[in-house]
Amino acid sequence: MAREAALAACLEAVLGSRSSANRVFELLEPLAGQEEPEDIVSAARTCSRLFGALLERRELFVGPLPDQDASLGESYSAEDKYRIWMRHRYRDCVGCLGELMGHDAFQVKELALCTLMKFVELEAQYPLIKIEWKGTLTFPCDLLKVVVDGLLPTTEDASLLISRFQEYMEYDDVRYFVMKAVTASIGQVMQKTKERPLPFYQQNVFSLISPINMPNKESEMVKFMVKQDNREELKFSKLQAHKQVFEKMWLTFLKHKLPPGLYKKVLVILHDSVLPYMNDPTLMMDFLTVAYGIGGAISLLALNGLFILIHQHNLEYPDFYKKLYSLLDPSIYHVKYRARFFHLTDLFLSSSHLPAYLVAAFIKRLARLALTAPPEALLMIIPFICNLFRRHPACRVLLHRPGGPADMSEDPYIMEEKEPSESRALQSSLWEIQSLQNHYHPDVAKAAAVLNQSLSEMEDDISGLLELSASELFDREVKKKAVDVPLEFEQVRGLFGKKSDIFAEHFSLE
Repeated sequence: MAREAALAACLEAVLGSRSSANRVFELLEPLAGQEEPEDIVSAARTCSRLFGALLERRELFVGPLPDQDASLGESYSAEDKYRIWMRHRYRDCVGCLGELMGHDAFQVKELALCTLMKFVELEAQYPLIKIEWKGTLTFPCDLLKVVVDGLLPTTEDASLLISRFQEYMEYDDVRYFVMKAVTASIGQVMQKTKERPLPFYQQNVFSLISPINMPNKESEMVKFMVKQDNREELKFSKLQAHKQVFEKMWLTFLKHKLPPGLYKKVLVILHDSVLPYMNDPTLMMDFLTVAYGIGGAISLLALNGLFILIHQHNLEYPDFYKKLYSLLDPSIYHVKYRARFFHLTDLFLSSSHLPAYLVAAFIKRLARLALTAPPEALLMIIPFICNLFRRHPACRVLLHRPGGPADMSEDPYIMEEKEPSESRALQSSLWEIQSLQNHYHPDVAKAAAVLNQSLSEMEDDISGLLELSASELFDREVKKKAVDVPLEFEQVRGLFGKKSDIFAEHFSLE
């Protein structure tokens, strides 16, 4: 309490008389020293009130800030000398607050962030730049860059502080200038590391830019921190300009090598939250091509973005089906993104113009992998294969080949062949599904038996099966109503056979 009273008295003295201006150092000292978090918080709040009042009273120097020593010359009036000196103290305060955004105590970080954003709002309202002509931009971009740099440390996870900052991103102008500041930051930081991944920094950038809620129409852009009369004439009020900055930010971020875990996070949101808001989504082709070539789950996730570019933007991808075929390995029935992968594979194989050898190769590979798949995946993949037969009747030779291979040793299909056209799938038969008719799970055996009959013309709806899990399958079995099952087909008539035979013989002897 004594410390707060002393700070309050100091604040009153500085605001009350210019002769007490030097006492501002008593307020700034705790911000730069190794004080307790409570003392830093008290000092930061006091500095917020002090410089907030000075901005409102227009008592800080306006225009390019002269060097402090140069301002002592005779060319400046006493009034200007005071304003220049106090402006330097304000700059010191901003620098200290920027450093405090990396403090160990979250309370200090949060207050430093909120104080800086308060100054951003006040500088926008009471600009420290000279307005030479009508239409001059008065948004304090340099001050906002201090905030962005504080949100993007290179050595620690700042996601909690970034989540606190998200409320400010609802302002259309703040969002615009934050995106520009992030783009500049990525270029500067990644250049120093010579393109090596910076896991903490890149994760912080992703945490800041991934929740960005871009407007769909220019009429939706109505929330601005800067209240400017000529706002309609400024770039940041135009949707096209927002898309340009958004696109440049993401392209700058994604042109650098990412940690593997971050690739997955980016690809999960890319098709919904990034591509629709770019002026030219085809610029993402290089990133998606690299991601598609990495393999594993990253390649599976890259399919979403590639699907959009191929089907909506007429982009050609050489050897696309060859690469898709190579993604079919035992893990596809177990990965977290199984539903998304099979949904997209279903779309890619829906065209009736695909050659029969290609579709047959996919059918055989999926069937071969099904031999080791869990029941919940089998209940999805068998209808999936049936749909492929319905779309491509030329492949039904796999079902109706008398004297075809009965097991793997006789099968001409080459599982290891990377080129679908060389796999000899059309010369094989679908003995794998026939073997699943003896599966231990009755639902799987029943589903596999469908291929013994003539397939209907209408395709099966597999949307409800794509995300079927083992626990859901178990719950389904548990909830089934029990039915009375006879343990023997003949009723018991006695302990040793017919009930009366022995006793009848005994009594007849008597």
